[in-house]
Amino acid sequence: MRILYFTRDYTPHDLRFLAKLAQSDHQVYYLQLERRGHPSEDRPLPPEIETVRWPGGSGVVGVAAALRLLPALRGVIRRIQPDLIQAGPIQRSAFLTALTGFRPLLSMSWGYDLLIDANRGRLWRWITRFTLRRSAALLGDCNTIRQLAISYGMHPERIVTFPWGVDIRHFTPGPSHPQDAAFTLLSARSWEAIYGTEIIAHAFVKAARQRPELRLVMLGNGSLAGELRKIFSRGQVDERVSFPGHARYADLPRYYRLADLYVCASHSDGTSISLLEAMACGRPVLVSDIPGHGEWVTPGENGWLFPDGDADALAQGILQAVEQRQRLAEMGQAARQRVEQQADWDKNFPKLFHAYQIAQQAAR
Repeated sequence: MRILYFTRDYTPHDLRFLAKLAQSDHQVYYLQLERRGHPSEDRPLPPEIETVRWPGGSGVVGVAAALRLLPALRGVIRRIQPDLIQAGPIQRSAFLTALTGFRPLLSMSWGYDLLIDANRGRLWRWITRFTLRRSAALLGDCNTIRQLAISYGMHPERIVTFPWGVDIRHFTPGPSHPQDAAFTLLSARSWEAIYGTEIIAHAFVKAARQRPELRLVMLGNGSLAGELRKIFSRGQVDERVSFPGHARYADLPRYYRLADLYVCASHSDGTSISLLEAMACGRPVLVSDIPGHGEWVTPGENGWLFPDGDADALAQGILQAVEQRQRLAEMGQAARQRVEQQADWDKNFPKLFHAYQIAQQAAR
């Protein structure tokens, strides 16, 4: 089958799908809508995947600019003649594909498209409904996305839900840490408002005042860099916070294993891959109580939840984790087991082919 994989930008999630598709019997073409500054994925595409050259993929693309690319997209479809187009996010790549009238369209939700973008206003809600009603099938990574898609008109029987999962052979547990050593927290999300990294900063300052052994590792970077450094400076905890920058995929397991506890204060998420990576590495987690997190975290068993946006509650959760330090190894084992059972990417990926079958049947 000839598949056109049409995405917004090149990310680790795209590579995750394309690397698996490269191992299949399908002929896969890769089409990129835009390029947003520094790429979040620097590993090359698998050689089996053919990149499509077209006018898009060279800069940030708004709605108006995307519409101007519509004739070029029709030209790509005529040239490649795909049997199926897998496109996402919904209001961008999938929407453009829906406007061409091509069938079958397998729309792929990226989480934020239904959690955030669909709520931006009347136009975005119309685009969401338009695209989903013209999608032969929808791919989503959690039940929260499934329910939102249904509310926007997607037929429940044409939604395939599965966590994008992690490579559980790459992300593996490490040894437990000595009880008398420093207690290290790890944040692995981008420093943007949607991920609540300033909540983590405020909470760490509060908790660190009571626990001198606390340390914080802030992976990544982002627009909140200046604000975060001010919070740590004013709280006089600068020397207890490290900023390694963006970690390469090969290095990520080492950072998770160095931590005693993974923390995330995201205000919106589907299935968070970094959450699953931390759990796969046998680390308990302390994360905001939002639906996407709640599908993975059982409080007291493999981690804890705290009220979204509440820095005081997060600080108390950190202190509680330190006090229950002797339980962390057991909780980390439970976290690893949950990932092995439900988020093994090798086991979950074949559901994509089931989505292909649903899409093709719906288009007949």
